[in-house]
Amino acid sequence: KKEFHKFLKMPEMIGVSRAWNEIMEKVKKVAPLKTTVLILGESGTGKELISRTIHHLSQRSKKPFVAVNCAAIPKDLIENEIFGHEKGAFTGAAEIKLGRFELADKGTIFLDEIGDMEMPLQSKLLRVLQENEFERVGGTRTIKIDTRIIAASNKNLEKEVAEGRFREDLFYRLNVFPIVIPPLRERGEDIIPLARYFVSQFCREMNKNEPLIPPEIESILLSHEWRGNVRELKNVIERAVILCDGAALLPEHFSFVMDVKEKINLD
Repeated sequence: KKEFHKFLKMPEMIGVSRAWNEIMEKVKKVAPLKTTVLILGESGTGKELISRTIHHLSQRSKKPFVAVNCAAIPKDLIENEIFGHEKGAFTGAAEIKLGRFELADKGTIFLDEIGDMEMPLQSKLLRVLQENEFERVGGTRTIKIDTRIIAASNKNLEKEVAEGRFREDLFYRLNVFPIVIPPLRERGEDIIPLARYFVSQFCREMNKNEPLIPPEIESILLSHEWRGNVRELKNVIERAVILCDGAALLPEHFSFVMDVKEKINLD
């Protein structure tokens, strides 16, 4: 319980809304198990933070947590990154390279943006989920692993399955314990607590006195759409703290407020 509350105090893990409390309850229940978890939500909602919390609250917490962004690695390199390769597997493969799954043995692998994974690789991932084994690129020796898999996506994977871009059998293997994170605009009660935490965090980092967040600023924050979710809020607060030299945050410290004013003046 003490360990769980430690992670609740991480800035992006703060929330008071009913939706956020339900997510935290799911995290507490699934963390001690080996169960595969699928985290769904828009970019910037904190999917990796949820996955790290699950790992740190599990019995695997002393073992590696290995994150892989399936959308960020070039398609011709991702298999090599995930499964590694044998010496001589291709030109330039001068030695054995361990893949992310091997590096995460006895720990947790986080497969972010799983919806961007190519079909041929999806079938190999399915085998890992079913058999806990794979071969390195260019290899014939089967490697057994004990790795917990947490996957995440900002896509509607059921729609991807229906449109033939994601394997149905893989989806069901991943979707054992889904956690859906609502966008920040749908859990408005969390905006001000998060903003206050970020203000405190950045003031400590910048060695500045902590400014107040007046009701006017709270209204501005609550009325913004936050398409970038918690990540956008964090960036906006960091900029505001940098600009603020007084005792309170002001509207001119917020870029989106200035953008609206400029648009009004241009119109």
